[in-house]
Amino acid sequence: MQLDNLQAQQQFHIRQRIRFMVNQYEVHSVAPDGSEGGLLAFAQQKRLAFKEQVTIYTDDSKQHPLLGFKARQRLDLGATYDVTDHAGNPIGLFRKDFAQSLLRSTWHVEQAGLPAVTGQERSMPVALLRRFVDSLSWLPYHFDFVAGGQPVFSVIKKWGLRDRYVVQIQHPQIDRRLVIAMAVALDALQGR
Repeated sequence: MQLDNLQAQQQFHIRQRIRFMVNQYEVHSVAPDGSEGGLLAFAQQKRLAFKEQVTIYTDDSKQHPLLGFKARQRLDLGATYDVTDHAGNPIGLFRKDFAQSLLRSTWHVEQAGLPAVTGQERSMPVALLRRFVDSLSWLPYHFDFVAGGQPVFSVIKKWGLRDRYVVQIQHPQIDRRLVIAMAVALDALQGR
């Protein structure tokens, strides 16, 4: 897939595949009628990894890496994750704000040339319910990522038995690969 084609996307759909020892995610474009379009990327994360690392491929054959993200340190509650392209060149980073996340999950995203982006769960009641009632992991949520009060992108978890997300991008310069990494991380890392 061409990077220009990916960068032109204003919206993605992400679906989690249920597998025994790995989490897998399909990233799809959105068709003109709003339905799920073609596969843009495929992510795989090993469960119970000691140092978190996720590789995102161009498709589910896993032959061609598109990007990846990796924790800088092991067992860090406010870990920083470096996002790199297929060749290992830096794209940006994201990190969880541990103190602010005690009540409402908060993430910071950085990309060279853009102001710092902060993402937070929109609904405090949903955030509190998700923390204190473990069986409500299916509960939908909405993250808004902003810079200087302006929307950059959002990630919306939809109702359903399988995890499904709609990612909407408002800022034209944000690297879509960084957005995909953050959206996958919201599912893969939120429960940790």
